[in-house]
Amino acid sequence: MNPRRLLFVILAALTTLAILPSHASAEETVLQLPIRTDGPKSLDPVQGSTTYDNMACVQMYETLLVNQYADPFKIEPLLLAEMPTTQDEGKTWRFRLKPDVKFHDNPCFEGGVGRTVTTDDVFYSIKRVVDKNNGLKNVWLLENTILGFDEYAEQQNASESFDYDAPVAGFRKINDLEFEIELTKPVYRFLYILSMFQTSIVPREAVEYYGKDFSFNAVGTGPFMLRDPSDWVPKRSLTVYRNPDYHEVFYPARDQWSREDMRNRLHRAAGQQVPFADRIEFTMFVEDQPMWLQFRAGNIGYVEVPAEYFEEAFDKRTKELRPEFERQGIRAHSNELLDFIFRAFNMLDPVVGGYTPDKIALRKAMAYAVDLQEISDVFYNNTVIVYDGPIPPQLDGHPEGHRVEGAPRGPDLDKARELLAEAGYPNGEGLPPIKFFANRGGNTPEQTELMKRQLARIGVQLDPQLVDFSTLIEATNNRKAPMFSFAWSSDYPDGENNLALFYSPNKAPGSNHSNYERPEFDRLYEKILTMGPSPERTAIYEQMRDMVIDDVPYIGSLARERFYLINPWLVNCKPTERYWGWFKYLDVDESKRP
Repeated sequence: MNPRRLLFVILAALTTLAILPSHASAEETVLQLPIRTDGPKSLDPVQGSTTYDNMACVQMYETLLVNQYADPFKIEPLLLAEMPTTQDEGKTWRFRLKPDVKFHDNPCFEGGVGRTVTTDDVFYSIKRVVDKNNGLKNVWLLENTILGFDEYAEQQNASESFDYDAPVAGFRKINDLEFEIELTKPVYRFLYILSMFQTSIVPREAVEYYGKDFSFNAVGTGPFMLRDPSDWVPKRSLTVYRNPDYHEVFYPARDQWSREDMRNRLHRAAGQQVPFADRIEFTMFVEDQPMWLQFRAGNIGYVEVPAEYFEEAFDKRTKELRPEFERQGIRAHSNELLDFIFRAFNMLDPVVGGYTPDKIALRKAMAYAVDLQEISDVFYNNTVIVYDGPIPPQLDGHPEGHRVEGAPRGPDLDKARELLAEAGYPNGEGLPPIKFFANRGGNTPEQTELMKRQLARIGVQLDPQLVDFSTLIEATNNRKAPMFSFAWSSDYPDGENNLALFYSPNKAPGSNHSNYERPEFDRLYEKILTMGPSPERTAIYEQMRDMVIDDVPYIGSLARERFYLINPWLVNCKPTERYWGWFKYLDVDESKRP
């Protein structure tokens, strides 16, 4: 055997023994899937905020609405019997729940048997978002939206105990399955919010029964469920089991699939009840190499191709899958992500924050020193789009040609040195090392080292703090990171979602981790919330985009094209990051297991 191949086989075998959960019995259908980084911090939806919280939570919890699998830019009913209706142009919405949806069987219920989901569960779950005892990470999703809801939140959080039975003016119960929600004004994004995992429906009995341990005792309506708190080993693994009483959810109809999807035989299960798998075994991979080895050994179903292995799998020029992989039955798939990869400044930091001309000059100097194109070439095989502003390609407000005139984009070392002197630090003299927090997984350490060298050319010293993902989130939530690296994937296909990252009421621990504040920006943001797509709204998006560019609360931006490889034994797989509830559609062809 070729020595290199022998090394690969040995490494793969050792990694399997060290990382992967136990394999299934012959009678079970089991999916072995990866979660990149150290995984979720919580299995309580209202305490979640990251992609990895999302991936985990939506296996056990469900929302009123959900993205379609065949076309993830569209939403459809999930816990609802039909799409919500309105007769006053979106100010009041009427909802009707499916009558056959039950929570998982669990000791928190009388007799251990899950009960039917009702209107009261919807109102209770939404109220949990604004309870200060739950961390208020996601209150930004519903602020200034539902009639009387902000006042309710303020009153309850000021009281000794939070009263979930107190009324909200905008919540109107018609019966156990029908209700209305009245908004303060039409809010374009409202239905999108009801498809986000943070607004998942949970039973009050479970929250009160488990108390602080609710995060380890997920009880929802989802296609999968926990059997025991030990099924989740934080930072290592998560195992979920098929819900035997899952309500009627069917694999997408044949006419929803494109010709390319049908060539990949994604339509074959059309109309069948899901889920197909008896169990999903997720493994957390902080480092990419073990994940890649596991995929190549056939032990996990699919993989997001790490940049350092891209040329092993694809021709860099054509992006075509290499013949060796095709002969093994491996299939490739790619998506252009609604991606905003950036290096952010904490605007409250005494060194890099602030809005005076010298502070802005410092941040601009660093932006001109950083070469994003070099980062793209070295770490993304030149598959990313480098662009100005926070709004990704494909969305209104993204700049034509990806450029905004005057936006500080490097490399321009002469300009960077000039601005650094204006900031009061000629050649970096007197500027203390800047602590930069970044996830230690993947190739982030190498990316950080390259950026450190780029900044050193103008005399700026970067002090990398490489931590696991959960520690990174904690540091930014607590406003302790002077500078940090993030990748934001839009929750829904509208630039407003990205502009929300700079709305001052959303400061950390909300989505505005830069703690950016500009009153004029805030006023425009509040205006666009009520506007549907139009040339007028796009013009405001562009105005807000340019405000952020001028103040430089971050260095960016990059948008990835995500490349996936799918092992031949994983059936019905069309990876998407628009939502993470698609694992219920996956199946296994055991005859193609290695």
